[in-house]
Amino acid sequence: MGGNVARPALICNWSGMASIKPSDQGFRLPSDSEAKILGHVLRNRGATQPDIVKRTDLSQQTVSRLVNELVGRGALILGDRHSNGRRGQPRVDIEIAPDYAYSLGVALMTDAMSVLLMDFAGNVIDYDYLEMPVMSRKAVFARIGAVKDRFLDKTPRAAERLAGVGIGLSGYCLDGKSRFNPPRALDDWAMVPIDQVFSEALGLPAWVENDGNAAAIGESFLGAGRNYSNFVYVFLAAGIGGGVILNHRLMRGTHGNGGEIGLIIPRNVYQLPTLETLLQSIRKSGVELDGISAMLANFDPNWPGVDEWVEQARDPLSLIASSIAALLDPEAIVLGGRLPSQLAQKIIPKIELFDDARRQEPRPLPRLTLSQTNVDACAIGAAILPLEQKFYSTML
Repeated sequence: MGGNVARPALICNWSGMASIKPSDQGFRLPSDSEAKILGHVLRNRGATQPDIVKRTDLSQQTVSRLVNELVGRGALILGDRHSNGRRGQPRVDIEIAPDYAYSLGVALMTDAMSVLLMDFAGNVIDYDYLEMPVMSRKAVFARIGAVKDRFLDKTPRAAERLAGVGIGLSGYCLDGKSRFNPPRALDDWAMVPIDQVFSEALGLPAWVENDGNAAAIGESFLGAGRNYSNFVYVFLAAGIGGGVILNHRLMRGTHGNGGEIGLIIPRNVYQLPTLETLLQSIRKSGVELDGISAMLANFDPNWPGVDEWVEQARDPLSLIASSIAALLDPEAIVLGGRLPSQLAQKIIPKIELFDDARRQEPRPLPRLTLSQTNVDACAIGAAILPLEQKFYSTML
């Protein structure tokens, strides 16, 4: 990538997207080089011009000119000045302008839905979690419409600067774009172009991704990706999946199903380490819970059944983590999804990365770590999708 040719922001190489003209949204879309700068500043929570020059293939003159243009358009803001200890101009902090653009993120789960409003700097401006006894299109859009209106009433600027909506849901991608085969609870979303369905209902450009892939993209920009350019995200919810980030980019695979790490586990050998099997273990031990949402809202790591589930989850998660380490050799393996942090802290020390420990210096192994995104991993990743596709380059 390079040069200053305007980016076709609504061309999607890895995800489904509804067809709405970018000019309808009132944004001047960045060039490839501008998108590199924006992506670097976002992921690093700010930068200076020398930092950008060092991390990209752009010259000092190009960076200076493009930063000034992005500041003039309102996409970047200049912060504090710092002396470099030598003669010459001081270094100036460059930051993302939070109110330049906004996006909506929607996570469709088997028993609930979450919706959030994100600003251009990746901050969650508003959030709502909705338990949903029925996940039909009619029921979902009735609730989303009301939530969207409430968000935009509270943040009027967002109504004028809304870049689009991103959607994350569980299931296999069928066409490499926007048709999925989700769990039974999401029957009404099966085999249909989900981006088009959302775009028609909300009047916005729409992108859709598998929940694990969406969460991995969000983690890449706003979480562990700030420290690791190569990692695998393990998404634990009602099922288990994930996403693979290589050099800050999502590896989707031929059909959009890269990172389906749950399929590593032989079903006739191990119990799946999911929140559904955790719920079953806790219920079997005598704790009455209505469902996964109720369990997570009131989660107690000392409930009977929790430690038993952790012991049963140890071997399949060790198999998954060891397979990831052997095949991809990432810097880190990130545990996230709907996994409570207290539960993750119990699980991570139990996971074993298989190694022959040859000689005194065995092979380097990835770090096991907890997701660094807060609130809702899938919804955060979904909200990043419109901003990433329109404004932020993953190429450095």
